[in-house]
Amino acid sequence: MSGLKGLVNIGDFARATGLTPKALRLYDDLGLLPPAEVDPHSGYRRYTPDQVGLARLVATLRLVGMPLARIREILDMPAAAAAAEVERYWRQVEADTATRRTMVSILVHAMRNEARPMTITTERLHAEFGVSHEQGGRATQQDAVLVTAELIAVSDGFGDRDDLAGAVLTAYAAGGLSSAIQEVFAETPKSGTTLTAIDLHGSTARITHIGDARVYLVRDGDVRQVTHDHTVVAAMVEAGQLTLDEARSHEHRALLNRALVPGVVADEITLDLLPGDRLVLSTDGVHSYVDDLDALITAEAGPQEIADAVAAAVVAAGEPDNHTIVVADLA
Repeated sequence: MSGLKGLVNIGDFARATGLTPKALRLYDDLGLLPPAEVDPHSGYRRYTPDQVGLARLVATLRLVGMPLARIREILDMPAAAAAAEVERYWRQVEADTATRRTMVSILVHAMRNEARPMTITTERLHAEFGVSHEQGGRATQQDAVLVTAELIAVSDGFGDRDDLAGAVLTAYAAGGLSSAIQEVFAETPKSGTTLTAIDLHGSTARITHIGDARVYLVRDGDVRQVTHDHTVVAAMVEAGQLTLDEARSHEHRALLNRALVPGVVADEITLDLLPGDRLVLSTDGVHSYVDDLDALITAEAGPQEIADAVAAAVVAAGEPDNHTIVVADLA
């Protein structure tokens, strides 16, 4: 690969492959990607430039969920045979997925029939908000944020239209999810966005979630991530097919498997809230780069102080992306 000549240390090789040294050490320990040389005295690993493609292949096969034993077999195959084996693996994944889809449909139907009626609370909680909304290292700002007494929402756009995320939030506030899709996406084939919104009703939060923004609930000092990231990497982590370190370092870690497009199915989540609860809503430019986010959002401080502290942590991490965070303290 251009820029690598001769044996290189693990740090330079990590930068060339988009993986972390920790992930490379894991692949070595698993026998998937041994270094070309290990210094007998220091234990330092060194790699050759022609191992870059191999490292990326291993990472991608891990990303699609291929078991380690099967990856080992593929690495020993000629290219044509390896390609055929990957196709065979994926055909089986699709067949297994179809079977599980049927099982899930049956299970959901049974669970809904057994569900108890929802309790509707009339107590009205009031929120105090803190907000940080920064462009970060991007050339343009494609995050958008909306905060009112009854609606908190963020949207993270991508593609040609820098105003798309803001247009989505305006449409959602006016007419809900269907309006956002119908009014905004009619003429934007090269643009897209996520959407995560919290509608506050009395002491209930109704969350509409598509994409990789996150909602956290902080209660009595404990943090619960309420939403699930709609990314390929997150799905693999939840299935136990990728480690957290692999996910953090993977070159495709931001690849969405759900965005705001016609026909999309949003996650709809209902939360019963209590006085003293804190809701935190962030785009991926925050939680992808701040390791100690839980400690920051559980601090005993006002919501704007919390938002400012999180923004400062993103800046300290290099702020490579647009980043937005909303903190709502309920009373």
